[in-house]
Amino acid sequence: MTTLSAALLLFLVIDPLGNIPMFMTTLKKVENSRQRKVVVRELMIALFVLVGFLFLGQYLLQLLHLSETALTTAGGIILLIIAIKMIFPSHNSGLQQDVEGEPFIVPLAIPYVAGPSAMATALLMMSREPERWLDWLLAVFIAWFASAVIIYFSSYFARFLGEKGLIAIERLMGMLLITVAVQMLLTGIAEFVGKSLEKVPQ
Repeated sequence: MTTLSAALLLFLVIDPLGNIPMFMTTLKKVENSRQRKVVVRELMIALFVLVGFLFLGQYLLQLLHLSETALTTAGGIILLIIAIKMIFPSHNSGLQQDVEGEPFIVPLAIPYVAGPSAMATALLMMSREPERWLDWLLAVFIAWFASAVIIYFSSYFARFLGEKGLIAIERLMGMLLITVAVQMLLTGIAEFVGKSLEKVPQ
């Protein structure tokens, strides 16, 4: 996986266009003069969480004695579920939360930007090739920056694309993510089968 493809994968998982309606709904109760500052603060917190999980997640795997094969397969399943929800969204989304007053960390930074799927993706990249940590850090920053620009100017994107435009783009991103998820799932299964065959006595 190249740095650019990793960044694209993270961008699809973060799904900034799909988060626009949730950000706008959550910020309705915040004063107009504070909204931009809140968005910037929450985006910075999300970046800190993603970078922290990128570098510390592999130690969590070692502590739990989880193999890369298990993580690849689980990552594929998680991404597949996320992609299906992007294509066939539920009106009663479990991620959408009502917040009184000014939100802090939850739900804007976590889970809207730095959600479980984004953290799992960052963890997967680092665990498979830890020596490329600089590439993965750059990928996280590129994906975060692209998402941050879209979210910061969410009101302009919402007016320009309209509700139907946002839905159409999110469906397209979901289709792309399904392809990636299936590939990860097949890779995990192939690795498991290959390692199992190696253990079979000749």
